[in-house]
Amino acid sequence: MLSKEKLNRINELANKSKTESLTKAEKDEQQQLRQEYLGNVRKSFKNQLKSMKVVDPEGNDVTPDKVKRMQRNEKKH
Repeated sequence: MLSKEKLNRINELANKSKTESLTKAEKDEQQQLRQEYLGNVRKSFKNQLKSMKVVDPEGNDVTPDKVKRMQRNEKKH
């Protein structure tokens, strides 16, 4: 999870970029913060997939094979 300060900084830089141009250092900081944010979003989404189970109307487990492999690999570690 990204800290409240980092989320606020992302928003500050985004708002500033709409009204004026960012310095090279600010652009670099913005890019680094965005990458960190996206990494957290991806990690969170992946964790949600690992706990997912899909069941059809007849009650059969139809969880995609890729998700099942992720779940099996998680249990091994």
